[in-house]
Amino acid sequence: MLVEIWSDIMCPWCYIGKRRFEAALSEFEHQDEVQIVWKSYQLNPSLKTDTSISISQYLANAKGWSLEYAQEMGEQVSKLASAEGLVYNMSKIVVANTFDAHRLIQLAKDKAKGDEAEERLFRAYFTEGINIADHHQLKMLAEDIGLESTAVAKMLESNDYARAVKMDIYEAQQMQSRSVPFFLIDNKYGASGAQPVKLFLQLLNKAWNDSNNKNPLKNLSFHKN
Repeated sequence: MLVEIWSDIMCPWCYIGKRRFEAALSEFEHQDEVQIVWKSYQLNPSLKTDTSISISQYLANAKGWSLEYAQEMGEQVSKLASAEGLVYNMSKIVVANTFDAHRLIQLAKDKAKGDEAEERLFRAYFTEGINIADHHQLKMLAEDIGLESTAVAKMLESNDYARAVKMDIYEAQQMQSRSVPFFLIDNKYGASGAQPVKLFLQLLNKAWNDSNNKNPLKNLSFHKN
């Protein structure tokens, strides 16, 4: 069973959604039959990396919020992340364009390390405050998951995997998916947002049963409230 997941490294809900989906998968009877493929998405493709401002200031500027409100939203999402065993150090986050990080994930996918790359980059961004647009930092993160440094350096110095990133984003647009994370099972059953574990598990079971019973049912779609 194929599960495709569109996400952006700078999306706090994507890391939370990853943890919740993993929890659901651990309870899924047929978890060994599930193949997960991470897909690229950018919440703000035109974002310019800016190490001089905080993530709260960036959000306030981008969304027209007050700085106080942006900080409050950061605190709330950090509490939700903590409930999933994640540490969000919002004050340490570096405002960075994620395109090259997505290219690194695409390379990692070719080496059967897509999930490891996704996890390492999430932790680097939200917990460690690493600039994930910086090529030196990306090389170090790639080494952490066992990728060959020469191959990573060559990729970063070229346009390799740029088309793959753009194609993933295009696919999301064709499905009219305007938010991430977005989960697609067997190209039929979709869920958007960081759903509760029980809903992810329900979706997995429905998709498995429908596929094995060969009954053509309507697509399922769960959306975050």
